Amino acid sequence: MTDPGTTHPPRAAREAVAPRRFRIALASDHAGYPLKEEIKAVLTGHELTDFGTHSTDAADLPDFAHPAARAVSDGDVDRAILVDGVGYGSAMIANKLPGVFAAVCQDPFCAGLARSHSDTNVLCLGGKIIGSALALEIVRVWMTTDFLADEPKYKARVDKVVQIDETYVHRPG
Repeated sequence: MTDPGTTHPPRAAREAVAPRRFRIALASDHAGYPLKEEIKAVLTGHELTDFGTHSTDAADLPDFAHPAARAVSDGDVDRAILVDGVGYGSAMIANKLPGVFAAVCQDPFCAGLARSHSDTNVLCLGGKIIGSALALEIVRVWMTTDFLADEPKYKARVDKVVQIDETYVHRPG
């Protein structure tokens, strides 16, 4: 929700997110480009790599989401934020790569759980379905929430997902 009488997001969403510095890949297609640009503005203090697209001209999502997700898979970045029309296309692409654990989040509650319970390293957002104020709050929550690694039930569940990933999702040889 925007502040009354302005088009700017609430103060909390405008503030820089996450006290730690992360290397973050960003990517979008044409539908997600405007929101991606807003997200970049609140990620001050982090090392950002923008894989494109760089306009609202029609663009194919795999051309941008795949290299960004690959940067996570290869360890070149810590996390990625991918924005397309709905978020699902980005998640489908990202989750094809080893070591990438992407989630579509449409509200802050789910963003918190995606980090705290599932240790996701890629956030996927839908630029056509959520407004910028909500998206910026989702990013803030996702960036500032830690995985509950000391909770045995969450660690065991994530370890099982990692085992599946290591068994079935292979790096190119």
